[in-house]
Amino acid sequence: MIPKFEYDNVPAVKTTAGYVKGYCYNGTYTFKGVPYGDAQRFQMPHDPETWEGIKETTSFGKVCPLLIPENPKGEMLIPHMYWPEDEHCLFANIWTRHLEKDAKKPVLLWLHGGGFFAGSSIEQLAYDGANLSEYGDVVVVSVNHRLNILGFMDLESFDKKYKNSSNAGLADLVQALRWLRDNISEFGGDPDNITLFGQSGGGMKVTALMQIPEAEGLFHKGIVMSGVAGNMMPYAKGNGRAIVLAMLKELDISEKEIEKIETVPISTLQRAYLKVVKDVAKTGEYVGNNPMINDYFLGEPQVTYFSEQAKKTPLIVGSVYSEFASLNPAPFNKQELTIDEMRQILSARFKDKTEQIIESFKIAYPDKKIVDALFIDPFFRDSSKELVKAKAKYKEAPTYSYVFAYEFPCDHGRCAWHCSDIPFVFHNIDKVPIANTPGITDRLEDQMSKAIINFAYTGNPNHEGIPKWDACKEDDEVTMIFDKECRSAHDYDTALLKHYHEALPEVTFAALLAAMGDNKSQH
Repeated sequence: MIPKFEYDNVPAVKTTAGYVKGYCYNGTYTFKGVPYGDAQRFQMPHDPETWEGIKETTSFGKVCPLLIPENPKGEMLIPHMYWPEDEHCLFANIWTRHLEKDAKKPVLLWLHGGGFFAGSSIEQLAYDGANLSEYGDVVVVSVNHRLNILGFMDLESFDKKYKNSSNAGLADLVQALRWLRDNISEFGGDPDNITLFGQSGGGMKVTALMQIPEAEGLFHKGIVMSGVAGNMMPYAKGNGRAIVLAMLKELDISEKEIEKIETVPISTLQRAYLKVVKDVAKTGEYVGNNPMINDYFLGEPQVTYFSEQAKKTPLIVGSVYSEFASLNPAPFNKQELTIDEMRQILSARFKDKTEQIIESFKIAYPDKKIVDALFIDPFFRDSSKELVKAKAKYKEAPTYSYVFAYEFPCDHGRCAWHCSDIPFVFHNIDKVPIANTPGITDRLEDQMSKAIINFAYTGNPNHEGIPKWDACKEDDEVTMIFDKECRSAHDYDTALLKHYHEALPEVTFAALLAAMGDNKSQH
């Protein structure tokens, strides 16, 4: 059957702000750039302005302005899309198979990566929700929101109208959840069954929303992909007066004229911030760009404490095998190396811990070449394990763990990198050519995508296509390893990570990114 495109016969859908009209392709209705809110600069979001008639929603909405211009690279690994920017960027994109209120399909809300300072809901081609909606008969939603200094800059002490401006970007996401509560049933979704899922910074947004009292009851499950911050991104307390005062001085605006900061062109404001931020950061003061712990945002649950919402949220937490280390190609062809040559390479890095690492690596990854121990990720995996352990002690809801460990057909077998699991989750490997190995990746795509879909429906990711995947216990992390052959394992890499840190105690997440320099992907 030839896929059919429809526009004229697609009904307009009523939202609380007005009617919207999208299009239908191959049975999936698509709505792009639907306003879910708006906000004045540095202020809390509010409902979108109403409109008359029918708003055409067939084009994506503007994305938040970035501090640093896009610099395309790594497109073979992570194909991107670039889009016009505007600080009025509170737009949602919706993919659904139904436009009936009584359909009550699970809703999957995608929170994009890029930390809290970059990215957008359409940044990666693999973020497209049509295939996932069709494959799982679910409603997929993605949203833009305010980032960097627009979303996270503390001006509260200057004027009460800027209350909680340090968490405005998170407040946008709460506004999006309120909009879903009030509107998603018109798109066939169930407002009482909303699953948050996000990768990298998007995963951090999932756990952040779990720790925002105002978001309680607005979502019901969470999936954190390579996005547990832990101590890699310490959230600040206190206030951010120092950075704002430095910016005002640079802009030649007096403290009494603080409101002028609302009308300065955003590009001018960003240049001022970038000019002064390094010096202010040396003082240890809050400088924006990420949330601030306060009465609104309670901080990462495993670092501060678990809110009631966090305790009762069914959760999947995962990371990928290599994350950032494999964004650059290996300086050798591992397929041609002898065992002795691999040992020499490992010994140069791990010194007297080499044999311990090799033995624990063989146990953790018996099907991989031992030289791949160079590329394991100890950072997101460590922090993910910490969250899983901390969450699993609460019996209110299950916690599941996974690692994506597939080896891709480039550079003689490149280990899975940061973002490489996204096309599999979205059932979008067709949009990422490197993710296509017939007979292998299509099966893995089904296995991962169906696990996410089942979790959205029931809170349990198990299905007939994967081994039994048990929820974790506080003293027993059960990890689903998604690879050419999926398997479930108990505490399988704890010893490996222990030996890694013993061998390289000085290696930190920040040091890894610095060593990668200009060769690292944007993401």
